Amino acid sequence: MRRNTRRRPMGAQRATFAAAALILGGGGLVAVNVYASATESGSDGAPGQQANQTWSSGAATIDCPDVGSQLAEVPQQAREAVDKELALLDQQVSEAYARLTSEQQAQAQDANFIQNAILAPLKEKRGAAIDRIKTDFKDAGAEAPNSLDALATCKAVPADQTQNNAGGQNDNGQQQNNNGNQNGGQQGGGASGVSGPVAADFVDITTVQPNVPQKPGNGGNASTGTFTSSCGVNANKKFNTDNVIVAPGVTNGAHHLHDYVGNQSNDAFATNDDLAKAATTCQNQGDKSTYYWPVLRVQDGTQEFDADKNGGGLEGNVGKVLQAKQAQIEFIGNPQSKVVEMPTFLRIITGDAKAFTNGPANANAHWSCTGFEDKVQLTDKYPICPQGSSVVRSFAFQSCWDGQNIDSANHRTHVAFAGADGNCSGGFKAIPQLTMRLIYDVPAPTLENGQVKNPYAVDGFPEQVHKAITDHDDFINVFDASLMREMVDCINAGRQCGDGAGGGAGNGNGNAGDGNGGGAGTGEPSQEEPTPSPDASSGGDDATASATPTDTQTTQPPASTPRTTEPANGGQATGNSGVVPKADTKPSAAGSDAAAAPRGGSNDDHGTDATHPEQTPATGEDAPSTQATAQDTSQSQSQTEPQAVTGDLANTGTTLWPAAGGGVLVIAGLVLLVRIRRTSV
Repeated sequence: MRRNTRRRPMGAQRATFAAAALILGGGGLVAVNVYASATESGSDGAPGQQANQTWSSGAATIDCPDVGSQLAEVPQQAREAVDKELALLDQQVSEAYARLTSEQQAQAQDANFIQNAILAPLKEKRGAAIDRIKTDFKDAGAEAPNSLDALATCKAVPADQTQNNAGGQNDNGQQQNNNGNQNGGQQGGGASGVSGPVAADFVDITTVQPNVPQKPGNGGNASTGTFTSSCGVNANKKFNTDNVIVAPGVTNGAHHLHDYVGNQSNDAFATNDDLAKAATTCQNQGDKSTYYWPVLRVQDGTQEFDADKNGGGLEGNVGKVLQAKQAQIEFIGNPQSKVVEMPTFLRIITGDAKAFTNGPANANAHWSCTGFEDKVQLTDKYPICPQGSSVVRSFAFQSCWDGQNIDSANHRTHVAFAGADGNCSGGFKAIPQLTMRLIYDVPAPTLENGQVKNPYAVDGFPEQVHKAITDHDDFINVFDASLMREMVDCINAGRQCGDGAGGGAGNGNGNAGDGNGGGAGTGEPSQEEPTPSPDASSGGDDATASATPTDTQTTQPPASTPRTTEPANGGQATGNSGVVPKADTKPSAAGSDAAAAPRGGSNDDHGTDATHPEQTPATGEDAPSTQATAQDTSQSQSQTEPQAVTGDLANTGTTLWPAAGGGVLVIAGLVLLVRIRRTSV
């Protein structure tokens, strides 16, 4: 037999091949895992892994850092240019949000669509605008904050983080989709579906435990008077979507519709001279101040005049515009000191139109129902009122002034809220505190199976998805000098003055039908508010006082230290009861609505601004009133911010184990090679 002379691989050779295979295989695992991790984390801060898991099912909104709030100081010569760039940033977000809501099919087909087609281009546009802002600073001989560059990146918020409860129906009676777009009854002028509000944004007020803290007492030097100004309810329908304070010279700078009372020349291009020469709807012609707030709408399918316009239906603000039946304007004093005159053209914004994405630091929204105001104030939910009770929006403006400026770059730092004891700190001076109370007859929305039909909501920036927490109010002081002196003298002397008061005990219209003191008149025939009957079926006062949430969540009254958005008298006008909101009320999530069912995501309690403008002059101000109960907070998990892939230790291990395994294989291969070398030697 012929001998087979073919040489077989030796043991050392086979071991060498095995070692090489281990090294190559392990190295491959490491490389693949590193690449995947880099893709998931995303250079733009977008949660890439989560994009594959949740964005493909639809994103609810876009969360962008608020550049304007970071600009506490802007050179005067650069302000006009900077304001226009800030308005452009808002426009960019609005356009990106419109694409987010209109291209659902593309998102469903491509998990990376939002990042690649929406967020990346948005970052590039925002970066260019921020660069121009930095140039504006440089041209004015100043240096912009170093933090601006980091504010170009935006995030998409998955629908499941905003409690997407598909609710409402379109005009054909068809149920809306479940990707975060809530029609609420209308497709305005060919606009994409309306986003929000959702069922979880509403609560039956009779199920909410009392949450209004007891007001502190007055000090010996308190200014306890009141001054009312009756300016009507915008019966002449003066509307526009401008904001002359925040975006002067920019048409549609607010991206939502405002009601205006008082000054009739307020638009984006109004100068101080225009305001001084304007007509006014106020009964006292010495008050040419401008008072304006976002309109309230019911999404019932009504095609309003702005259904096909920017700021209206084209930006998700749809439905019937509701006119307040009362708009009560009252200036009150300080519980610890006398007040000084407001400077002419002083500008004050209270609340935050972007509080849903900015966080609650500057939020100052207060919602209630007549007959409930001194017991329940809601911040991030809309109330469903019992029969015979009306919806109330209340505002208590900042009441401390820096003594020098009529405005500031971020429109906040020149004024502040008083401390918990009512004192103005940091050298700020007490001024008459503007308080407002808007009363509406609102058709009660219905909640069924976690869905809402015919909801009502405030107008807002489209990406704020009509959250209750975004309610806000604006004021420019155009009182003539003599009337301002009269106001201050009246308040400091402890008198009740103003329209219809006759310097005595009047209250504008003598209107106290709802048990809340009526406050200022409206400049129109008074309408008394019925007091809901205090029985269990109607959820009246007695029922509310003892109400217990209908689900397993419990609510405690707020801490004894109120958020200092008004003086220590609780921000209420002397002689009135409950006209002005309590600022340290629990968020409306504290109450429960069994019909709202799905919970989590409506608290809007997802962080605060990097700098709270009112913190310096008003110590203690930064204990936001809108903190949710522990349970709601744990459920919401910072609802407007997608959770990063860097979770707990278990999640981290799950993400990294392929790389670790690959590393073990590489080491094993190297050890085997070393042993082979030693053996061969």
